[in-house]
Amino acid sequence: MSAWNTSAGADIAVVGAGLVGSALALGFATAGARVCLFDAGEDDFHASAGNFGLVWVQGKGLGAPDYAALSRRSADAWSGFAAWLAETTGVETGYRRSGGIKIALDAGELAAMAGAIARMHNQPGGDNDTTILDASALRALVRGVGPEAVGAAYCPHDGHADPLATLRALSAALAGLRVRRVATRVERISPGSRGGFRVESAAGAVEVDRVVLAAGLGNAALAPDVGLDAPVRPQRGQILATERLPRFLDIACHSVRQTAEGSALLGDSKEDVGFDRGTTQDVARAIAARAVRTFPALADARLVRSWGALRVMSPDGMPIYQSSRRYPGASLVTCHSGVTLAAAHAGEVARAILEDRLGQAYPAFGAGRFEAAA
Repeated sequence: MSAWNTSAGADIAVVGAGLVGSALALGFATAGARVCLFDAGEDDFHASAGNFGLVWVQGKGLGAPDYAALSRRSADAWSGFAAWLAETTGVETGYRRSGGIKIALDAGELAAMAGAIARMHNQPGGDNDTTILDASALRALVRGVGPEAVGAAYCPHDGHADPLATLRALSAALAGLRVRRVATRVERISPGSRGGFRVESAAGAVEVDRVVLAAGLGNAALAPDVGLDAPVRPQRGQILATERLPRFLDIACHSVRQTAEGSALLGDSKEDVGFDRGTTQDVARAIAARAVRTFPALADARLVRSWGALRVMSPDGMPIYQSSRRYPGASLVTCHSGVTLAAAHAGEVARAILEDRLGQAYPAFGAGRFEAAA
């Protein structure tokens, strides 16, 4: 493909510059495509900025083996992905493949985890090597666990990364590849004057051969313009952040994560409150209480910040990857696992779009599954 020329439009417009859109844009640009990346910036819902930061395999895809397999492939690709970003941009993502634990505080929780692992083991693709640890094995692996912990689910393929650092690294890599970034919200997508698409925003219009919707919750409004459907809804998660603490947790944990700088992030709430990104005292108390039960030393930690962010949820929780039959060249990519799937989006998913085989590569992720279910 030819070098970037603003007068010639672009090969691909990516709508949405969060972790999903930026990773896809990276995959397209490294393959030689001229990319125009639309970034709504402060006007978007900040799903990427509010992310907890897990690269998580265990439990992903119960009853959905294709999702389990994709999560595992992306986790396997993360080490190379993070190393390439660091070498290319000098920005460290903070990625560590530390293994991951989900701690149970009573026998019922542990039994539910064991049941889920058994069901995943019996579906195609297996259980991704997740095992149940009893209380003694858990304490041998992780120090400082509270007396109420009765065990945990452990997966060696899990890890964690800094979402904001990852987004900075992606932005730096895209700048080096001369990806054109347009800092505005896309208002409309229509057929182009010479085929392809016309992407309209307050900054003007761009003519492109292809368009990829990766705007998270914003996909719902734009998808009909290109004959697609994005039945996504917001789910709020609240996160508490402590002061910097001495190192106490190297492994990834589903509800407590210690960052490279030392602060602890506490989270895992799931709230259906529409587009409200606020925080509430009752949820914060519940998050803090469980964190202290899990790691009692956190009782003395000072909280310095809290925030709410909106997950992008499909009806069944799986990604939606689809290409438009009515408008060839238009595609949609959305998920709530922007960190976990970042390596796959920059790699195999971007390649599938460029090769016009998105539906063929990921048949289980088309939006038509919701019509069939209905």
